[in-house]
Amino acid sequence: MIIANGVVHDAVRKAPRQVSIRIENGKISAVGKLSPKRGEEVVDARGMNVYPGLVEAHSHIGLASYAVRAPIANDYNENTEIVTPELDPVDAIDPMDQSFKNAVAGGVTCVGTGPGSSNVLGGTFTAIKTVGRRIDDMIVKHKVAMKCAFGENPKSVYGTKNNASRMSTASRLREQLAKAKEYMEKRDAKGKDAKKPDYNARLESLIPVLKREIPLKAHAHQANDIFTAIRIAREFGVKLTIEHCTEGHLIADILAKEGYMLAVGPSFGFPKKPELKNKTFATPGILSKAGCHVSIITDCGVTPQEYLGLVAGLAVQAGMDPFEALKAITINAAEHLGIADRVGSLEVGKDGDVVICDGDIMSNLCKVKRVFIEGKEVYKAD
Repeated sequence: MIIANGVVHDAVRKAPRQVSIRIENGKISAVGKLSPKRGEEVVDARGMNVYPGLVEAHSHIGLASYAVRAPIANDYNENTEIVTPELDPVDAIDPMDQSFKNAVAGGVTCVGTGPGSSNVLGGTFTAIKTVGRRIDDMIVKHKVAMKCAFGENPKSVYGTKNNASRMSTASRLREQLAKAKEYMEKRDAKGKDAKKPDYNARLESLIPVLKREIPLKAHAHQANDIFTAIRIAREFGVKLTIEHCTEGHLIADILAKEGYMLAVGPSFGFPKKPELKNKTFATPGILSKAGCHVSIITDCGVTPQEYLGLVAGLAVQAGMDPFEALKAITINAAEHLGIADRVGSLEVGKDGDVVICDGDIMSNLCKVKRVFIEGKEVYKAD
């Protein structure tokens, strides 16, 4: 298949180009001035803008059920225990949920989804495509991060169960990481006198974090919570991403020096708790201009997944550079999830995930016309 005559925004070059994209066996095989091969399907994108499939770095799609009152269909938080790192969202994601169809119609083709933020440790996140009937066939990368949470959520959910302060939350995270480190050392010990510990799923699940194979994905809104997340990551020498980062604009210069990847949002909606009092759509732009690596998120189902492009547009309206905003919902988000080798830009060798629009994908006036995932058309507007 060849997508021809469109204005291509590849998320790599700042200036768009009128070039063609060839997709073979689900992968982009060429981008440039191309002529159709004999028998090749030609998708005419004349007068249209062509984008990479949008990527969300932090969602709960498939776990936060569509049009169902929580907690009836709450599969994104395990509210019986405060520490549950062993949980795997793949065991709960519902590919038939209406949110996936809506996401595709909005041009979102890949998401990082996983547990919410009630728990100090909630379980792993997974990266998936947004089309499929069986979750096993949708996975891009099974385990991309380990969710942990700071601030109001663990306090409010477990405040009557021995977790009434930020100090308690931090101490519980330290305790679990320390136990996992001791467990790992005993498990991996060599020699005839080495005594192997009994298998412990909870501690076993934290070993990829300690080995820096996946980061802690730290829910942190307030500046002090962000710094606590950084402090603990340093103590244990683990990788870290900052999720939400609502007060990031207040400490942008410090975060730029720290160098952690930041997923900013959801910025849409009314501040319903104290740690959101400084929420603003200006945050991602301020952080980006300071030199931070920024993704923009919906946190679906807080903001509907299909509005990922729109919330990036609102960041532009608040001062963010348009190209940086596009990167924040494509290549930056892919890098945040560790899957930039497959998605996030229109480059040779990557998955053929392509969105064709009649305007700027970050505008509320834009209409998504056609969406392809791995070269297969998965959406066409009426």
